[in-house]
Amino acid sequence: MAAAAMAVSEAWPELELAERERRRELLLTGPGLEERVKAAGGRLPPRLFTLPLLHYLEVSGCGSLRAPGPGLAQGLPQLHSLVLRRNALGPGLSPELGPLPALRVLDLSGNALETLPPGEGLGPSEPPGLPQLQSLNLSGNRLRELPADLARCAPRLQSLNLTGNRLDAFPPELFRPGALPLLSELAAADNCLRELSPDIAHLASLKTLDLSNNQLTEIPAELADCPKLKEINFRGNRLRDKRLEKMVGGCQTKSILEYLRAGGRGGRSKGRQEASEKEDRKKRRERKQHRESGEGEEEVADSARLMLKVLHVSENPTPLTVRVSPEVRDVRPYIVGAIVRGMDLQPGNALRRFLNSQTKLHDDLCEKRTAATIATHDLQAVRGPLLYAARPPEDLKIVPLGRKEAKAKELVRQLQLEAEEQRKQKKRQSVSGLHRYLHLLDGKENYPCLVDAEGDVISFPPITNSEKTKIKKTTCNLFLEVTSATSLQLCKDIMDSLILRMAELSKSTSENKEEDMLSGTEADASCGLSDPNLTLSAGKDGQCPLVVEQVRVVDLEGSLKVVYPSKTDLITLPPHVTVVR
Repeated sequence: MAAAAMAVSEAWPELELAERERRRELLLTGPGLEERVKAAGGRLPPRLFTLPLLHYLEVSGCGSLRAPGPGLAQGLPQLHSLVLRRNALGPGLSPELGPLPALRVLDLSGNALETLPPGEGLGPSEPPGLPQLQSLNLSGNRLRELPADLARCAPRLQSLNLTGNRLDAFPPELFRPGALPLLSELAAADNCLRELSPDIAHLASLKTLDLSNNQLTEIPAELADCPKLKEINFRGNRLRDKRLEKMVGGCQTKSILEYLRAGGRGGRSKGRQEASEKEDRKKRRERKQHRESGEGEEEVADSARLMLKVLHVSENPTPLTVRVSPEVRDVRPYIVGAIVRGMDLQPGNALRRFLNSQTKLHDDLCEKRTAATIATHDLQAVRGPLLYAARPPEDLKIVPLGRKEAKAKELVRQLQLEAEEQRKQKKRQSVSGLHRYLHLLDGKENYPCLVDAEGDVISFPPITNSEKTKIKKTTCNLFLEVTSATSLQLCKDIMDSLILRMAELSKSTSENKEEDMLSGTEADASCGLSDPNLTLSAGKDGQCPLVVEQVRVVDLEGSLKVVYPSKTDLITLPPHVTVVR
């Protein structure tokens, strides 16, 4: 027995240290973890469940972990946060996780879960197995259905993330009146949902709803009855109401809800809807004829105040190119780039609003950088051509935003220590800033990076940019990049959204300028619109369009991988945006 205990101690020194120091938090990760879990039969070691003081437990990036193992519920009664992401849990959970009476955060994302039936799921429903659970992340699994008793198992749920599964419907019990009175965030993008029940109106606390990239054909008008709903995303669904489909591609949530509240598709008779759609088609044909004949130019300038001018690579004497190294295929294979000229970030809080909009995209469309990452650079400091590559952590050097030069390995280690200190000081499980994204690098032998022609790393996704290309108030021309480990189309969709927000910010800034600001001609000069082949004129409101320059992404042999924006990009935009190609 003593020999066996010593063997366990040697195999799992973290457990002995946690017990000796009476730790409340434990993180198990790294390359050696997989072999140790495999030796334990694909489960966590029973010794782990003899640490009753634990409040936070994370085991991530372990491809051999197929089940937590028996004893978790009984041995960790004070557990507040359980993070088991990017493992191989599935197809169910045997035995089931609960009851865990104190658990508030449960993250099972990035596993192989297919079903969560009674006895192999989250916990019992009577009495509730997870009575205090607030956040549940099941994204990136293979779930085809949700347990019908989910709301009874976790009645105080506030955030539910189901993104990237195979769901074709929500269980009716989820939207039963009073079932989830506190649920404020529901994300189920990238599934196979065919229908959204009108009973969703019973989610009285719902603030954010993301059902993008599903198979929905209608949005129930009852959605507008959710009293606290502030943000919705239905992009990537083929809606029968084409006007509504266009609105969800670019309009604000308030406008969409007002449309639904006024009746939308559901409130119209079929004849009235067809007549309205016919009238819309007629108006679009008339506007197109006016543009082609040169007539009605003033009308377009008045009605379409947001303008984007696309500059083709063939029109640009010095186009920027990104070369892609094959090593990124196994790390973060997708990248899209673009240049935007003509931003004015100097007035008031324009710079802060721009950075806030980027943060919001990171939280929403980018799913807190797990799906994609945005990086923005001052074009004046970018030296092309660029190289998108993958390097070992000890070889990757960068000057991070607001920090001194460091190797990636040292930077990540420093951020991990800061995160640990932050948790202790604030006495909470969550962390903020860059620390929230460190887990995305778990188990990676190489880290992705964007390198300029001078050999400097200007981007280290998904963690940080370089101080060298930092955006400032005086920045007028920007290089934008979106990277992803998920899909190329996702990169393009996020770039579309980013550029649209930049156009809206540019318009707002222009309208709020005081009369003694720069004249239109001076603004052009200061914003670097100096391409001799490009002649831009301001509209009647004095606003010049933003210029979006194409950026080519090629392999090391020069073969084209992607160019953005292509003819199929920047097309699903709201009516008040005009793209000149």
